[in-house]
Amino acid sequence: MSHKLTCHCGAIELAVDLSDGLATARRCDCSFCRRRGAAAVSVPLDGLRIVQGEENLTLYQWGTGTARHYFCKTCGIYTHHRRRSNPNEYGVNLGALEGVNPRDLGDIGWVDGVNHPSDQT
Repeated sequence: MSHKLTCHCGAIELAVDLSDGLATARRCDCSFCRRRGAAAVSVPLDGLRIVQGEENLTLYQWGTGTARHYFCKTCGIYTHHRRRSNPNEYGVNLGALEGVNPRDLGDIGWVDGVNHPSDQT
């Protein structure tokens, strides 16, 4: 089932296929995600399509460069990211999915991004 995801200003629209529905919703406590504050839900790489606004997406990377975080250049809303924990999927901003209010999901679990295996030596 395809869901519509938009940034705040409407410049970006994505179509996402949530193969596991909202069951994968989670938050991360790494230094970036805890500052961003958005819960994300998993989407396979072939389950995300940019409908409009590709030219308005901007990319942020740091550290290993594995994670690729995308934002709207105009309103600054985080739309999606290619995951460091699983580069074969995207995390998409749960709060940017049309018709979904993260508050309705109750407690959303956390993953330990502070102690991510890629950061251990």
